[in-house]
Amino acid sequence: MASDTILLVMDMLNDLVHPDGMGARSYVPLMQERGVYDATELAIKKARAASVMVGYVRVGFSPDYAECPPGSPVFSKARDNDVFKLGSWGTEVLSRFAPQPGDPDIIKHRVSPFYATKLEPLLRAQGIRRLVLSGVSTNGVVSAAVREGHDRDYECVLLEDCCAGATREEHEHAMSGLRRYAQVVSAADVSF
Repeated sequence: MASDTILLVMDMLNDLVHPDGMGARSYVPLMQERGVYDATELAIKKARAASVMVGYVRVGFSPDYAECPPGSPVFSKARDNDVFKLGSWGTEVLSRFAPQPGDPDIIKHRVSPFYATKLEPLLRAQGIRRLVLSGVSTNGVVSAAVREGHDRDYECVLLEDCCAGATREEHEHAMSGLRRYAQVVSAADVSF
């Protein structure tokens, strides 16, 4: 692949976006209503057709939750609820968006896809300068990726219809702040 672009599919995990996952009451209805599943499939298909790298960012912790921050309002209950455990069904990417052999798998232990992960070395080694971003939640990993990507001098493109918050309000609030740091387009309109 000779492209300077990567499509990042972030936290599209069974725990969050599968109808049987813990996010079934929040993310799933909003994603269905807004067409996020179909839009994300379209974005992945377009990226692959253009020979653009598709990378997967997944939040997860080892089975003993050693990396899980006990004081985090976001992650502190992961152990109690038996979610985000690496090697389990819950941390697998939803089958509709399944990675292909050779797709980068970036594991994170915090909200940001950059913090203490292999993402930055991967991007630098591959000559990536443009990030096309999708995932859940808009106000979590997507927001962190846009802001940090911007500050690390990447061109950021946010696929609005490939993102969701736990509530419509969370999504809309996050989007209102992110338009300043990224070009916002739909999966149908993105150019790879």
